[in-house]
Amino acid sequence: MYEIPTSGVPVKVWGADLDDPTLAQARNLAQLPFAHRHVALMPDAHVGYGMPIGGVLAALGQVIPHAVGLDIGCGVRAWSTGIAHREFASARDGILNDIQRSVPTGFEWHRSPQTDRTSLFDDVPGIAPLRAEVDKAVRQVGTLGGGNHFIELQVDPDDTVWAMVHSGSRNLGKQMAEHYDAVAKAENRASGSPVPPEWGLAHLAADSEAGREYLEVMGFCLRFARENRRLMAGAVRRAIERKFPGLEATGEVDVHHNYAAAEEHFGESVIVHRKGAVHAVGTVLVPGSMGTASYVCRGLANPESFESCSHGAGRAMGRKAAKRAFPREKVLADLRERNIRLFKAKKHDVAEEAPAAYKDIEDVMRHQRDLVEPLVRLRPIGVVKG
Repeated sequence: MYEIPTSGVPVKVWGADLDDPTLAQARNLAQLPFAHRHVALMPDAHVGYGMPIGGVLAALGQVIPHAVGLDIGCGVRAWSTGIAHREFASARDGILNDIQRSVPTGFEWHRSPQTDRTSLFDDVPGIAPLRAEVDKAVRQVGTLGGGNHFIELQVDPDDTVWAMVHSGSRNLGKQMAEHYDAVAKAENRASGSPVPPEWGLAHLAADSEAGREYLEVMGFCLRFARENRRLMAGAVRRAIERKFPGLEATGEVDVHHNYAAAEEHFGESVIVHRKGAVHAVGTVLVPGSMGTASYVCRGLANPESFESCSHGAGRAMGRKAAKRAFPREKVLADLRERNIRLFKAKKHDVAEEAPAAYKDIEDVMRHQRDLVEPLVRLRPIGVVKG
């Protein structure tokens, strides 16, 4: 870790080779009048909207929608199937095909409401912008989405197969993030906030009506995101059980990496914004990019990172640049060479998720040795993407 002095609080960086736009966003965060102690950048940090993805901000009495992110509650769920890879290998493709048919991906939703599979919608907060999305949300829950979201089958060093699901709050979270960012912008203009609007860091006082409302809506989106992963995990289990009856999953872990939470750090009550960062307490998950390793870890609760760690490998280049740099057929050939089966309905944009478009997960893990202790390294054998 190294420290960058600024005209505000310092920026502490775990990692190397951060680009200028990412560092510029971090310096903006450091100059916020309500930034507490320092800003932390995880080793997977890269430029985002307003705040770097892989950034951690402890704010005094304020919440920033774009420091949580558009995909509120995005996160990862993983578990061991208990099945030996040597037994699983011949069934792999059939199971992946079953998963792809069972879980809507990309922009697809379920054809009917999923209320019979979840009690999530029994207690939706009576907040108008949220209630307006419920009719759509009941069909979104239990769906994967696109981009870097995935369902992956993996193998640990003991030759046991694991499953991992990476997704969040789908369009519900995006709509809520954009609505409350617009509310924050209007309130900042009215109050004469010193935060320049071009920074993309419009903020709400946590104890204001709008701030309390956003935090309540964010809490529901976190519950939605966790339930979304749970339902998809159920579909994955059923696909595996059709080939391996009596499956007993063990070691299940679920973590968010886009959210804000009230916590105490360095003697102050603050709202910690983790945008593409994980609360590194207990067992945590650090997924790699498509085709590279993922890790199950023990969080070390390092106070200097506000008890945070990276949420994954982190992009090394943008999606358009990746599509220009990596021919689709080359990406697909690389996966075949690694014996990783990709199930993706439309492959025209597969280069966006090429492993080389991301940072090296092994480098990321080396840079955060004081943030997490690796427990299990998982190598991929198959992936479903939107």
